[in-house]
Amino acid sequence: MCSIFGYTGEVLKEEALLTGFQRTRSRGPDDTKIVRMKRGMLGFHRLSIMGLTPSGMQPFEMEGSYAVCNGEIYGFSAIREALKEKGYSFQSDSDCEILLPLYREYGAEMFQMLDAEFACILYDGKTGSYIAARDPIGIRPLYYGYDREGELIFASEAKNLVGLTEKIMPFPPGHYYKDGKFTCYCDMTEVPQVSSDDLETACRKIREKLTAGVKKRLVSDAKVGFLLSGGLDSSLVCAIAAKQSRKPIRTFAIGMEKDAIDLKYAREAAEYIGSIHTEVFMTPGQVISTLQEVICLLGTYDITTIRASMGMYLVCRAIHETTDIRVILTGEISDELFGYKYTDFAPDAEAFQKEAEKRVRELHMYDVLRADRCISVNSLEARVPFGDLDFVRYVMRIDPELKMNRYGKGKYLLRHAFEGTGILPDSILWREKAAFSDAVGHSMVDDLKDYAEKQYTDQEFEEKRMKYTFARPFTKESLLYREIFEKYYRGQAEMVKDFWMPNKSWAGCDVDDPSARVLSNYGDSGK
Repeated sequence: MCSIFGYTGEVLKEEALLTGFQRTRSRGPDDTKIVRMKRGMLGFHRLSIMGLTPSGMQPFEMEGSYAVCNGEIYGFSAIREALKEKGYSFQSDSDCEILLPLYREYGAEMFQMLDAEFACILYDGKTGSYIAARDPIGIRPLYYGYDREGELIFASEAKNLVGLTEKIMPFPPGHYYKDGKFTCYCDMTEVPQVSSDDLETACRKIREKLTAGVKKRLVSDAKVGFLLSGGLDSSLVCAIAAKQSRKPIRTFAIGMEKDAIDLKYAREAAEYIGSIHTEVFMTPGQVISTLQEVICLLGTYDITTIRASMGMYLVCRAIHETTDIRVILTGEISDELFGYKYTDFAPDAEAFQKEAEKRVRELHMYDVLRADRCISVNSLEARVPFGDLDFVRYVMRIDPELKMNRYGKGKYLLRHAFEGTGILPDSILWREKAAFSDAVGHSMVDDLKDYAEKQYTDQEFEEKRMKYTFARPFTKESLLYREIFEKYYRGQAEMVKDFWMPNKSWAGCDVDDPSARVLSNYGDSGK
């Protein structure tokens, strides 16, 4: 994971810009470089993943044009060879060095050609203009704001822009900025035509495409590790990787000391796939003492995101402190595609599909944000196989009638896709969905709620929550998180669309807590 920064104007003082940029030094602790243009600047904090030599340092330069990119471009070797045939030469083994030649050849059309997780800023030396873009799901972060003259400031995280702009906004995924305009180059939720594939064909393609998505993310010049919760999604990623790797992979799990659901399943999965497995334990004291730190690094007040980040942040901190691993594969984005516990209540297939579209569009503000921040703040890089563009496109096209829970088991297609392959034991493959924030230990969520309850009387809660007109807190826990958020990101609540909650318009989903524990179909998920 790296950190990028760009400013297109002249009003803001360099000292203030550099102070803002330094707030994400942990994203790229290996090296830093700033390039100043006639108007504006580009900055880069490097975490060495591909092309580990100094020649891979950014910004890359080509005939007065410059580029910075936080990303992984899959299949870049073939693109580089094609560019060499056009007369371009390269100084490093970095995947991102292809961006400037690509832009020279194809302009902004190049972004739709990339199979990548990326955020980038380019400076065109010929025109003096800046171009910025973000991958179609928003796996790599990018934010922007305007100075008082309307010039743009771009940065990897919102914290870079605090104090530099009046309003901080997330750069829209699947868009590029050029000449004062944002243009959508790829909408992952758009389904031109629903696939006619039957159940067995769909499941075969799911298996093949997810396997390909994991395989391409194993390519790294730095060491790779895996988060393993023992749930379906992370277990599949780890099992596929274990089959692809010549040596045992390294897996990591976290849970509360007294009631962690996940740890026993993660241990079972690790033993089955033969990984070198590490367990990390967290305490109630750690959860409460790191709460402010976690909200600050996340830049959100969303309850679900914060709860789920506690364990993820602490396990990634342990990986950073005790290993030399630099890349982490995770299981995010499966639920948005195949369904949560609450999507069992979708009234029909059309409603199921619309909810999936909404979730994929908003991912960059919630689960993807969580994974990025918890991992990157610990100087690690996140890779998300379920976010593979080919995989997401296909699953979004599958007939939603097939994806709905008509089988008595949520996410049936994903489970059935690997049924009979022997890749995981049935106890893991068919395990009921349990939310990560619950499965690290039910007591963790209860501890957070109890702590929040003690911070306000009922009268104080009503008075304080009414101060907020946007995303108004509705529990003492949500008020606590909002007040901590405002301490670091005052007036920037609209960076996040709202609270990540079940669809309250559906029967059975009108709840006041995002945990699946409050749903009537939770069943065996907590066992």
